[in-house]
Amino acid sequence: MTTSNFTLTLLTEKTPAEVFQAISNVREWWSGYHSEEIMGRSVNLNDEFSFSAAGGIHYSRQKLVEVIPDKKIVWLITDSDFGYIAKKDEWTGTKVIFEISEKEGKTHLVFTHEGLTPAVECYETCAPSWTMYLQNKLLPLINTKNRLS
Repeated sequence: MTTSNFTLTLLTEKTPAEVFQAISNVREWWSGYHSEEIMGRSVNLNDEFSFSAAGGIHYSRQKLVEVIPDKKIVWLITDSDFGYIAKKDEWTGTKVIFEISEKEGKTHLVFTHEGLTPAVECYETCAPSWTMYLQNKLLPLINTKNRLS
């Protein structure tokens, strides 16, 4: 079985600054499917926020441990509690990484959930969920002009 981390690349014509701003607006894109609740701040280094979905069946707490404007954001998952798998704290200690770069006139966003591999129990549900949020929520948010309210 492969141990590759879950990774997804998104391409846009928007600037790295616009991509960075959209990622930081977590409430706008990490929501809309499972009655999600996000509490806390998600913009600056050392900000912490919690994510809860489906009535608390999925809970995680994130801390921003690296913030390089227009280039990179890293969340460290400091706590997790998943009511639908045996190892309920499976995400604790993993990292969610957003890397932004420009190539051939387009902005590339490489999303990696370091520690989310096919070897972990939630991979079969978490990988498709990340794909859904990133492609159907974050990318459209990036591509809209009035994304920050």
